[in-house]
Amino acid sequence: MGTGRKIAVLRERASGEARVSATPETVKKLIALGAALHVESRAGLSASILDEAYREAGANVGQAAAVVAGADIVLGVQGPDIALLSGVAPGAWVVAGLDPFGQRARVDAYASAGLEALAMEFMPRITRAQSMDILSSQSNLAGYKAVILAADTYGRAFPMMMTAAGTISAVKCFVMGVGVAGLQAIATARRLGAQVSATDVRSATKEQILSLGAKPIFVENVAGIDGEGAGGYATEMGEEYQKAQGELVSNHIAKQDIVITTALIPGRPAPRLITDAQIASMKPGSVIFDLAAPQGGNVEGTVADEVVEKHGVKIIGLSNTPAHLPADASALFARNLFNFLSAFWDKEAGGPVLDAEIGDAIRLTQGGRIVHERLLG
Repeated sequence: MGTGRKIAVLRERASGEARVSATPETVKKLIALGAALHVESRAGLSASILDEAYREAGANVGQAAAVVAGADIVLGVQGPDIALLSGVAPGAWVVAGLDPFGQRARVDAYASAGLEALAMEFMPRITRAQSMDILSSQSNLAGYKAVILAADTYGRAFPMMMTAAGTISAVKCFVMGVGVAGLQAIATARRLGAQVSATDVRSATKEQILSLGAKPIFVENVAGIDGEGAGGYATEMGEEYQKAQGELVSNHIAKQDIVITTALIPGRPAPRLITDAQIASMKPGSVIFDLAAPQGGNVEGTVADEVVEKHGVKIIGLSNTPAHLPADASALFARNLFNFLSAFWDKEAGGPVLDAEIGDAIRLTQGGRIVHERLLG
């Protein structure tokens, strides 16, 4: 077993959270770096990982208090409550998806306790950090799951079927927002046999849509089509563009059977993409899956974790879509965390030492205070 820097892995306690921040695979790799891994009992159970698998990988498995006692690094999928962290080493790192805007009080508590909170969702979108990007790894699975759940809810088959009793037409699926989740949604809907179209405010995505065999639906000849925000994220568009986009979507959406919405702007409520009037124009029995449900939804009337029926159209969305694929989501999330820690592991220091580019981007608290510029002022 590792005898160096103590890394604690806690069981997730947030409602509906089925993922875990380390797997036996990453436990082994972290121990190989020289760390000592301590995993809370039953931490991986909802992701189909038994305590024995962690023990076999070399971890100590025990109760929460013993796991965090003297810990230098605490790993999480979501940020653990401060009450769970009493007894950690002074200046310990908390490395997780910390939801800094939605859980500001918890971040303040980390600062007051002298912890160094590192928000993995703030990882910069640069080439060397791609393997550490939890938003991309989890969005990829979310895009897949959105289509699967929409198909399950929809009352008809996806592919065209030619039978002795007649032909069944292929479903028409429209994906709004072509980031990581949207691209996977396109690919999944295509694999299921749907006729797929997609749109985005970023003109650069048109080529990606075409490469997946889908039809791009774009506003043309309107100023400001680029829509490229900082770090590769979409940004909000001007009034002229929004009006033209609304008209284009209204005409297109009325012909669709399945719509998947994926648009998010970091740190802000999800932009409204589909209005009640647009829902009313859709065919009865159609399904909308709103991947932005946790941030208020892209669709008027979305309620996270509920099926809402409006004008004969079912609107669905989950508060935590990746957690509905807990084994794969955990495997990818845990690799993101390992890739992050291992990239900065300093053998002489016996642990990770961050550089300014990534450290400044993800560090929320340090030395008893809030230090991230997006949380100041």
